[in-house]
Amino acid sequence: MNVSQLMNRSVETCGPDESLADAAGRMWNCDIGCLAVVDGEGNILGMVTDRDVCMAALMEGRPLHDIPVSRAMSKEVHCCAPSDSLIAAEEQMRSRQVRRLPVLDAAGQLVGMVSLNDLAREAERHVGRKGRAVSAEEITVTLAAVSRARQVKELAIPMTGS
Repeated sequence: MNVSQLMNRSVETCGPDESLADAAGRMWNCDIGCLAVVDGEGNILGMVTDRDVCMAALMEGRPLHDIPVSRAMSKEVHCCAPSDSLIAAEEQMRSRQVRRLPVLDAAGQLVGMVSLNDLAREAERHVGRKGRAVSAEEITVTLAAVSRARQVKELAIPMTGS
Protein backbone atom coordinates (compact mmCIF):
# COMPACT_ATOMS: atom_id res chain seq x y z
CA MET A 1 0.00 0.00 0.00
CA ASN A 2 1.26 3.48 -0.76
CA VAL A 3 0.52 6.99 0.48
CA SER A 4 -1.93 7.79 -2.35
CA GLN A 5 -4.24 5.03 -1.11
CA LEU A 6 -4.41 6.44 2.42
CA MET A 7 -3.87 10.21 2.18
CA ASN A 8 -6.57 12.77 2.75
CA ARG A 9 -7.08 14.52 -0.59
CA SER A 10 -9.10 17.36 0.90
CA VAL A 11 -6.37 19.49 2.46
CA GLU A 12 -7.18 22.72 4.27
CA THR A 13 -4.77 25.53 3.48
CA CYS A 14 -4.15 29.15 4.34
CA GLY A 15 -1.99 31.95 3.04
CA PRO A 16 1.05 33.39 4.82
CA ASP A 17 -0.59 36.81 5.17
CA GLU A 18 -3.79 35.50 6.79
CA SER A 19 -4.12 36.12 10.52
CA LEU A 20 -3.49 33.41 13.07
CA ALA A 21 -7.06 34.02 14.27
CA ASP A 22 -8.36 33.01 10.84
CA ALA A 23 -6.06 29.97 10.74
CA ALA A 24 -7.08 28.89 14.25
CA GLY A 25 -10.75 29.30 13.34
CA ARG A 26 -10.32 27.14 10.26
CA MET A 27 -8.57 24.44 12.30
CA TRP A 28 -11.37 24.55 14.87
CA ASN A 29 -14.15 24.40 12.28
CA CYS A 30 -12.50 21.53 10.38
CA ASP A 31 -11.43 19.66 13.55
CA ILE A 32 -7.80 19.51 12.42
CA GLY A 33 -4.48 20.39 14.01
CA CYS A 34 -2.62 21.96 11.12
CA LEU A 35 -2.90 23.84 7.86
CA ALA A 36 -0.63 23.80 4.87
CA VAL A 37 0.51 27.34 4.09
CA VAL A 38 0.46 28.00 0.35
CA ASP A 39 1.12 30.89 -2.02
CA GLY A 40 -1.29 32.12 -4.68
CA GLU A 41 -0.25 29.37 -7.10
CA GLY A 42 -0.78 26.62 -4.52
CA ASN A 43 2.92 26.04 -3.81
CA ILE A 44 3.55 24.94 -0.26
CA LEU A 45 5.48 27.47 1.80
CA GLY A 46 5.16 25.94 5.23
CA MET A 47 2.92 24.37 7.83
CA VAL A 48 1.16 25.95 10.80
CA THR A 49 -0.13 23.88 13.70
CA ASP A 50 -2.42 24.59 16.61
CA ARG A 51 0.68 24.50 18.82
CA ASP A 52 2.38 27.10 16.59
CA VAL A 53 -0.63 29.38 17.10
CA CYS A 54 -0.45 29.00 20.90
CA MET A 55 3.28 29.62 21.02
CA ALA A 56 2.99 32.69 18.77
CA ALA A 57 0.29 34.09 21.06
CA LEU A 58 2.63 33.68 24.03
CA MET A 59 5.77 34.98 22.35
CA GLU A 60 4.20 37.89 20.45
CA GLY A 61 1.93 39.11 23.23
CA ARG A 62 -0.54 40.46 20.66
CA PRO A 63 -4.02 39.38 19.59
CA LEU A 64 -4.07 36.58 17.03
CA HIS A 65 -5.85 38.91 14.61
CA ASP A 66 -2.67 41.01 14.52
CA ILE A 67 -0.23 38.17 13.86
CA PRO A 68 0.20 36.82 10.31
CA VAL A 69 0.56 33.09 9.77
CA SER A 70 4.04 33.71 8.34
CA ARG A 71 5.27 34.65 11.86
CA ALA A 72 4.32 31.26 13.32
CA MET A 73 4.54 28.76 10.47
CA SER A 74 7.27 26.20 10.13
CA LYS A 75 9.16 26.96 6.94
CA GLU A 76 10.98 23.63 6.87
CA VAL A 77 8.45 21.31 5.26
CA HIS A 78 8.94 17.56 5.34
CA CYS A 79 6.82 15.94 2.67
CA CYS A 80 6.31 12.73 0.77
CA ALA A 81 5.07 11.61 -2.63
CA PRO A 82 1.84 9.77 -3.44
CA SER A 83 3.90 6.77 -4.60
CA ASP A 84 5.87 6.49 -1.33
CA SER A 85 5.18 3.43 0.77
CA LEU A 86 3.42 3.81 4.10
CA ILE A 87 6.56 2.48 5.74
CA ALA A 88 8.62 5.28 4.14
CA ALA A 89 6.10 7.90 5.32
CA GLU A 90 6.05 6.44 8.82
CA GLU A 91 9.86 6.34 8.98
CA GLN A 92 10.04 9.99 7.89
CA MET A 93 7.52 11.00 10.56
CA ARG A 94 9.61 9.17 13.14
CA SER A 95 12.97 10.63 12.07
CA ARG A 96 11.64 14.18 11.59
CA GLN A 97 9.40 14.11 14.68
CA VAL A 98 6.30 15.21 12.78
CA ARG A 99 2.73 13.93 12.95
CA ARG A 100 1.72 14.92 9.42
CA LEU A 101 3.30 14.97 5.99
CA PRO A 102 2.02 17.00 3.06
CA VAL A 103 1.90 14.90 -0.09
CA LEU A 104 3.34 16.60 -3.16
CA ASP A 105 3.06 15.41 -6.75
CA ALA A 106 5.98 15.34 -9.23
CA ALA A 107 5.36 19.04 -10.03
CA GLY A 108 5.61 19.95 -6.34
CA GLN A 109 1.87 20.66 -5.98
CA LEU A 110 0.03 19.76 -2.81
CA VAL A 111 -2.26 16.80 -3.50
CA GLY A 112 -2.93 15.44 -0.03
CA MET A 113 -1.93 15.01 3.59
CA VAL A 114 -1.05 11.83 5.47
CA SER A 115 -0.98 11.76 9.25
CA LEU A 116 0.18 9.48 12.01
CA ASN A 117 -3.51 9.07 12.83
CA ASP A 118 -4.13 7.77 9.29
CA LEU A 119 -1.32 5.25 9.72
CA ALA A 120 -2.60 4.16 13.14
CA ARG A 121 -6.12 3.57 11.80
CA GLU A 122 -4.68 1.57 8.89
CA ALA A 123 -2.56 -0.52 11.26
CA GLU A 124 -5.62 -1.18 13.43
CA ARG A 125 -7.59 -2.44 10.39
CA HIS A 126 -4.87 -4.98 9.73
CA VAL A 127 -3.99 -6.17 13.24
CA GLY A 128 -3.08 -9.85 13.10
CA ARG A 129 -2.91 -10.01 9.30
CA LYS A 130 0.22 -10.91 7.41
CA GLY A 131 1.59 -8.59 4.76
CA ARG A 132 0.30 -5.43 6.40
CA ALA A 133 1.72 -2.09 5.31
CA VAL A 134 2.50 -0.71 8.77
CA SER A 135 2.36 -2.57 12.06
CA ALA A 136 0.90 -1.36 15.34
CA GLU A 137 4.35 -1.79 16.88
CA GLU A 138 5.89 0.52 14.27
CA ILE A 139 3.21 3.13 14.93
CA THR A 140 3.92 2.90 18.66
CA VAL A 141 7.63 3.49 18.08
CA THR A 142 6.88 6.44 15.80
CA LEU A 143 4.44 7.99 18.26
CA ALA A 144 7.04 7.70 21.01
CA ALA A 145 9.68 9.33 18.77
CA VAL A 146 7.37 12.15 17.71
CA SER A 147 6.42 12.78 21.33
CA ARG A 148 10.02 12.93 22.56
CA ALA A 149 11.03 16.37 23.81
CA ARG A 150 13.18 18.39 21.44
CA GLN A 151 15.97 20.74 22.42
CA VAL A 152 14.37 24.16 22.85
CA LYS A 153 15.57 27.49 24.10
CA GLU A 154 14.25 28.64 27.44
CA LEU A 155 11.62 31.35 27.30
CA ALA A 156 12.85 34.84 28.05
CA ILE A 157 9.35 35.86 29.13
CA PRO A 158 8.58 36.03 32.86
CA MET A 159 5.76 33.63 33.63
CA THR A 160 3.03 35.07 35.85
CA GLY A 161 0.21 33.59 37.80
CA SER A 162 -0.30 30.96 40.46
